[in-house]
Amino acid sequence: MLPFDGEGSREDFQHVDQLVQPSWWSRNWKWVVPVGIGAPILVCGGFITLVIALVTGLMKSSGAYQEALAAAQGDRAVVAALGTPIEEGFMVTGNIEVGSGWGHADLAIPISGPMGKATIYVEAEKSGDDWYYSTLGVAVHETDGWIDLLGGQ
Repeated sequence: MLPFDGEGSREDFQHVDQLVQPSWWSRNWKWVVPVGIGAPILVCGGFITLVIALVTGLMKSSGAYQEALAAAQGDRAVVAALGTPIEEGFMVTGNIEVGSGWGHADLAIPISGPMGKATIYVEAEKSGDDWYYSTLGVAVHETDGWIDLLGGQ
């Protein structure tokens, strides 16, 4: 506020205070810029994470996934290579299509045990309620070995 020297009235100088006050932008830009940039990045990242989690959840709930995981966990050669317990990994890759009475699955399922890591490879067709496997095996990472879970079927 300007000093009052006796000339004019105080009201004459009030408009000067309004001109000197910084704008809203100059007072708030330090938090508006990070929030304006960070919020859309967080929203997009959250959306992408949600989509990946939903798709992975749908794959993991399929019969082909469940049967392949159970076959690997119950196979003596897989247990000998990886140890117990054999646990599933998070990032299932591949694709699966399921309709009423039909389906197709082409999956790569990461698994691990105390002695190593491996990937279950699944190719299967669904007819009715049953999955028929053309490929069902485990690739052991440490030995580059292949364990066929179809057992000559």
